[in-house]
Amino acid sequence: MNILFFLTPKAEVKCVYEEDTLKEAIDSMNSHNFSTIPIINRTTGKYVGTIAQGDVLRDLKHRQNAVPQIEAERPIMQIRRKRDYKPVRASADISELFESAKHQNFVPVVDDTDIFIGIVTRSSIMEYLIQHSEYSNRE
Repeated sequence: MNILFFLTPKAEVKCVYEEDTLKEAIDSMNSHNFSTIPIINRTTGKYVGTIAQGDVLRDLKHRQNAVPQIEAERPIMQIRRKRDYKPVRASADISELFESAKHQNFVPVVDDTDIFIGIVTRSSIMEYLIQHSEYSNRE
């Protein structure tokens, strides 16, 4: 099976860009009810990494005397991230996708030149597996 079967295309994925501010990233996460969001290079379209609410909280905890208005305008790339979600190539084997999905809420998908083309959510994989399981076929 081709992993693109599960793909939510880039046009339908809420992303932030490297030059975005902390406020823009937080607003995007809050308005879409996401805890983690992909970071993309606006010029090249390449996948850069992910920023999570936990990254923001850890960073702010270390900056206890920071002024909120100033912090809101900090570029997100100044936030130390605990980890970035590992992307897979569009040509990856389905087992590689499943392995990544075990550890991430979504799996970023890139082409052969690392251009971000979308994500595969863990829930889309689970929905497919449930629909095609022996259990659902008995009903």
